[in-house]
Amino acid sequence: MTGLYDEPMPQPVAEPYWNTNVARHPGILRAVPEGCGDALDVGCGDGLLARKLAGRAKHVTGIDKSAEMIARARELAAGHLQLAFVEGDFLTAELPGAQYDFVCSVTTVHHMDFEAALLRMRELLRPGGTLVVVGLAREATVTEWAALIAAAPIVRITKVLRRAGGPQGMPVADPQMSYGQVRAVARRLLPGVRYRRHVLRRYSLTWEKPAR
Repeated sequence: MTGLYDEPMPQPVAEPYWNTNVARHPGILRAVPEGCGDALDVGCGDGLLARKLAGRAKHVTGIDKSAEMIARARELAAGHLQLAFVEGDFLTAELPGAQYDFVCSVTTVHHMDFEAALLRMRELLRPGGTLVVVGLAREATVTEWAALIAAAPIVRITKVLRRAGGPQGMPVADPQMSYGQVRAVARRLLPGVRYRRHVLRRYSLTWEKPAR
């Protein structure tokens, strides 16, 4: 009998474009636990990261609110049975609780209620599972502004050299929370979370859900 997990793993996904979100993909992929069964990509867009995750997990689900993005993701993933895409609001969509060995999200949580989004991701992880969130926040302190100004030339040069771009139709929103606020809430909701600020104006949260 041939099952869902018998589908051959796809070949490595070529980069159709590069931007400051795609720049974080290698780190996210390194965080996928060995023997990962189910992975969830929150705010999957056109499914680029989900397609990469399919090389490291037996089954990958991507969810996004944008009908246009989900349609594109399904088109690009045609023929890969281990990939599934859900159109809907992550905070209210029907998803199996404590099901996923790996949950990730790239520059999506600032489009939602941050605390509610982290709680939902925490709920959906299996005990022992790993969560990685890459996000965008606003500068609110002298130190944060200094870091932004210092990194600005590097960011500009990198974007030019890499010909930064992305899929058309991606929703855009300005972040409301500061880096400090993000860090404080994440540490309260995800005890032991690893917080990092990245040069290309992103932060990352990495957390392992305690095993029972």
